[in-house]
Amino acid sequence: MTISTQHGGSQPWLHQRGEIVQEFGTVKQFPLGLSYAARMYSCRRLNKVLADTQILYGLYKKHHWLVRGATFYQLHLVLDKHAAEQLTLVDTLAERVQTLGGVAVGDPRHVAEITSVPRPPDGVEEVPAMLSRLLAAHETILADAHDAAVRTGELGDDGTNDLLVSQVVRTGELQAWFLAEHLVDTPLVR
Repeated sequence: MTISTQHGGSQPWLHQRGEIVQEFGTVKQFPLGLSYAARMYSCRRLNKVLADTQILYGLYKKHHWLVRGATFYQLHLVLDKHAAEQLTLVDTLAERVQTLGGVAVGDPRHVAEITSVPRPPDGVEEVPAMLSRLLAAHETILADAHDAAVRTGELGDDGTNDLLVSQVVRTGELQAWFLAEHLVDTPLVR
């Protein structure tokens, strides 16, 4: 009896397990005009930024859901907009790792092992604490992205350098500005 007859022809083969065909932390050879060392270094740095960015995305969604108070509506919208922009960065960073022949960090448990962004409390914080937490995460990512951009540029990886500067840094700086302005204590006009 053939498998298609045995399973009725359209039965999915469930509970499959496969061989790992590429280990995390390795790069396969692609004709990119970049050395193995440059690609290994870029993938390591990109995976770090990727892990932190995935955590930042999660923080944005958490705070989007839990924000409270007089500025609820405005912050609810801006936090969701920022989350969507971070999710776009997550995909772009992961695809760059793959383009270089690496393996992008994708499992949330693995992300939690790699990230430098501290875990927030499980409950609801006051809005200024939420925004401060987001700003601290941005600063962590921005510091790492600036350093990684310089170093990948020195190794000749212009694509990674460009991604880090034109997308990660510029998006992060703009978002940090928007958040920081919500924490300004403006005097009342009398």
